[in-house]
Amino acid sequence: MNAYELKIKEYLHSTNADAEHFILNQSCHTVQDAAKAVNVSINDVVKNICMIDQNGNVIVAIVRGEDRASTSRVSKALHIERPRLADEKEVLEGTGYPAGGVPSFGFDATFLIDPRVMELNYVFTGGGSPHSLVKMKVEDLLKLNRGKNVRVRK
Repeated sequence: MNAYELKIKEYLHSTNADAEHFILNQSCHTVQDAAKAVNVSINDVVKNICMIDQNGNVIVAIVRGEDRASTSRVSKALHIERPRLADEKEVLEGTGYPAGGVPSFGFDATFLIDPRVMELNYVFTGGGSPHSLVKMKVEDLLKLNRGKNVRVRK
């Protein structure tokens, strides 16, 4: 278990989250890889698309595996200038996790959850590294990140 996976495990334990943490031998960097690794549909896996607003704040748009996040929808939802996608260095600095392993919770950011994610009972999200995933109920995800349910998919 690497430091990022340990950090997620400790966070889940400290919040008494009802979640399963999987550390896998194969990459979960892409939605397709993650779905294959745990033998589920790509729509059971969520993507955490990290964006940066004009003040340098992190915004995370959470969408189902087949969906794409829209910076213009994020802009409208938050009544701000259109944010830009974070690069890998900004993802690590802003979330504390490497790209491909970012969880949907556990760090300081504005979380926006697409309504299509809310239709699911549970999801797989980043588990801290590109080789780990967390499975949890969508309602628990919402409790942990205090996200706003708003359409952010294209």
